[in-house]
Amino acid sequence: MLLAVDVGNTQTVLGLFEGNELDGHWRISTRGSLAADELRVQVGGLLALDGRTWADVSQVVLCSVVPPLTLAWEEVAREACSCEILIVGPGVKTGMAIRYDNPHEVGADRIVNGVAAIATYGSPVIVVDFGTATTLDVISRDGAYLGGAIAPGVETSAEALFAKAARLSKVDLEPPAHVIGTNTRESVQAGLLLGEAAMVDGLVRRIWVELGEETSVVATGGLAPRMAPLCDTVDHVDVDLTLKGLRIIRDLNT
Repeated sequence: MLLAVDVGNTQTVLGLFEGNELDGHWRISTRGSLAADELRVQVGGLLALDGRTWADVSQVVLCSVVPPLTLAWEEVAREACSCEILIVGPGVKTGMAIRYDNPHEVGADRIVNGVAAIATYGSPVIVVDFGTATTLDVISRDGAYLGGAIAPGVETSAEALFAKAARLSKVDLEPPAHVIGTNTRESVQAGLLLGEAAMVDGLVRRIWVELGEETSVVATGGLAPRMAPLCDTVDHVDVDLTLKGLRIIRDLNT
């Protein structure tokens, strides 16, 4: 079986594929200081929840924005399942042209999302990833990665706000019923969640103007199910988009 791993700044998402079908899916906190042995035990426990062991894993494909964990995963693949690991980066076939000024600057997860979005929803398409950062990635009609926008994610903005504003208490990140908050909790929720949604809609519409056409918009990331309903421009929610893209890229490089 194929173990697909997306190591983000805040969370790591893992998926176990039997052929093209996603057979297991887990989301854990990312700890950059985690040693390979700790990682091996932690993931082994997740596999055991589904009646699996490391012996069931024959391949590993990884995209990572945390370099120390990239090295740890290489060791885990070598020691835990004696299998090769494919790390998405320069030199790996993606089947998608990249028209960024410096392609090496693009996060691997953004490229993987683009590959999956083309395969699943066609092109042109915009991918909105609600994570530590909220990113918008634009795929052209001919299936090329054009670039996009990066903004603070909802939780990142909330942490900064509560750290700097001494009189504001932390609130649950739940959308309020109205944009005009009648108490501090609702006002903060409106600013954080409805403000983030308005930003996404505004950026999407500006992208449409620059492209000269409207596109499909797919939301992914841990907060996508919560944020997408607040956005007028989002058509699809696909929390497994990155995992699907990792599988596709693995197939292209096998």
